[in-house]
Amino acid sequence: MEELALLDAMAQAELVQKGEVKPIELVEAAISRIEKVNPALNAVVTEMYDLAREAASKEVPKGPFSGVPYLLKDLFPAYAGVKLSSGSAFLKDYTPTYDSELVTRYKKAGLIIVGKTNTPEFGLLPTTEPALFGACRNPWDTNRTTGGSSGGSAAAVAAGMVPMAHANDGGGSIRIPASCCGLFGLKPTRGRNPMGPDVGETPGGLVVEHAVTRSVRDSAALLDATAGADLGDPYYAAPPLRPFLSEVGQDPGKLRIAFSAKALSGVEIDPDCVKAMEDAAKLCEDLGHHVEEASPADTIDGEMLNQAFFAVWSGVCNAVLTGWSRRTGKALDSGNFEPLTWALYEMGAGISASDLILSIFHFQQVSRQVARFMVNYDVYLTPTLGEPPLPIGSFESPADNPLLGMFRSAQFVPYTPLNNITGQPAMSVPLYWNEQNLPIGSHFVGRYGDEATLFRLAAQLETARPWANRRPSVFAI
Repeated sequence: MEELALLDAMAQAELVQKGEVKPIELVEAAISRIEKVNPALNAVVTEMYDLAREAASKEVPKGPFSGVPYLLKDLFPAYAGVKLSSGSAFLKDYTPTYDSELVTRYKKAGLIIVGKTNTPEFGLLPTTEPALFGACRNPWDTNRTTGGSSGGSAAAVAAGMVPMAHANDGGGSIRIPASCCGLFGLKPTRGRNPMGPDVGETPGGLVVEHAVTRSVRDSAALLDATAGADLGDPYYAAPPLRPFLSEVGQDPGKLRIAFSAKALSGVEIDPDCVKAMEDAAKLCEDLGHHVEEASPADTIDGEMLNQAFFAVWSGVCNAVLTGWSRRTGKALDSGNFEPLTWALYEMGAGISASDLILSIFHFQQVSRQVARFMVNYDVYLTPTLGEPPLPIGSFESPADNPLLGMFRSAQFVPYTPLNNITGQPAMSVPLYWNEQNLPIGSHFVGRYGDEATLFRLAAQLETARPWANRRPSVFAI
C-alpha cells in the first residue's frame, strides 16, 4: 500500500475501477501517510477521517476519481458539518451546514475528502504561517516556506499524503506554493470553476478555484470534473472545445512564446529564478517552439497597477471581515485577528466606493493592454516567483509594523498577480531545482480561455523533463 504514494490520482482511480483496490483501502493508506509525515509539516489542520471512512465504506459515485483521497483547503469552499476557519481565530468555531458547489462536484467526481489544509489568515499572504495553526513547513526544507496561500495543500501533495489537493488563487496562491513545493499548479481562466453559493466573484474577479497536482493529467481531468457554470453565476468562462484531459498528450504545434524576467514593479529578481526561466525557454526552443524575449511590462504603469491592487485587496479584506461579522453575529475586534489582517481591514474602511470602482476599471484597462500583447503570442513565460522559497518567518508582520509582510511580498511575488487581474489561465511548472535542491517553478501564461494550449505544452514539458520521480526530504514512504 505504500506504493500508492507514488501514484497520481488517475492511476489510483484506475485501481479502483479494476477492482484491485477498494476506496476504503485508498483512504486508510492516505490517512496513514498523513499521520506519518504531517507532524513534521503541519499541512493538514483538520482531520475528516471518520467522514472519509464513512464515505468510502458506502457506494462511491462513479466519477473519474472514484475512491481517491483528497484534501480541501481551509479557505472558501464549505463542507457541511466541518469547521471552516479560514486560518483565523475569529472563525475557529464556525461550522457551515451546507456544501459549496465545488465540494458537491468533488463528491460527484468520486473524490473522498480526508481533511483540510493549512492556510494563512484569510489567504492574505504568500506564505502559510497563521497564528491559529502555526507554520506549515516545506517538505524540501522544513526551515523554508511552502508559499501561500495554498501552502498546506502543496506541502501535503509534495510529501505524498495525497496525489492532489484543492487550492485557490487570488494573487498567485495556486502557483506560488506549486513553485515552492515542486508541483504542477494551474490557475484556470476567470469563471471556469464555480465559487457559489456564497459569492459569485471577488471584486475584480481576482479569485479562482482549482488544485495543486503532481501530474498534468490529474489537473486536466479534475478541471473537466468541476468546470462549468453554476446557477446564478454572474458570468462564466466559455466551455472548451473538447475535454481538457484530451489535450494532454496532443501535439501543441509550434507555439509562439514570449519570455521575460522583467517585473512590473521593477524589483530585482534572484538569479536562480532567472536561470529557471531561461532554462525553461531553452527547453521550449529545443522542443521546436519559437521563443523570443518580449514583455507586456513595457506598456504598463506598474506603480499605478500596484496602487489599484492594494486598494482592491484591502477593500476585499474589509468586506470579508464585515461579512463574517454579520453572518456569525460576532463583533469585530483587533484582538481576534493578526496585525496584518486588522491593518488591511482598517485601510479598506478608508477606500471609497469610487476608488474601488476606479481601481477595477484600471484592472480592465490593463487587461486590454495584456490582451493586445498576447495577440502576437500563444504563451508568455516568466519566473513564477522573484526568489526561491524563503525561510519561515520572512513575512512576519508585527503589531508595530503590521504591513511589513505585504511589502515583503512585493519582492517575492512580482509576476503572478497580473493574471488574476487579467483573468488569464497561467501555470507554474516544476522544471528546475537550484543548488540547494529547492524547486523553482517557471510561469506560463495563456490567452484568456485557452487552458487547452497550456495543458498541451505542460504535458510536452512533463514528458521532456519528468518531475514526478523527484522526492523531497520529507516524504510519506
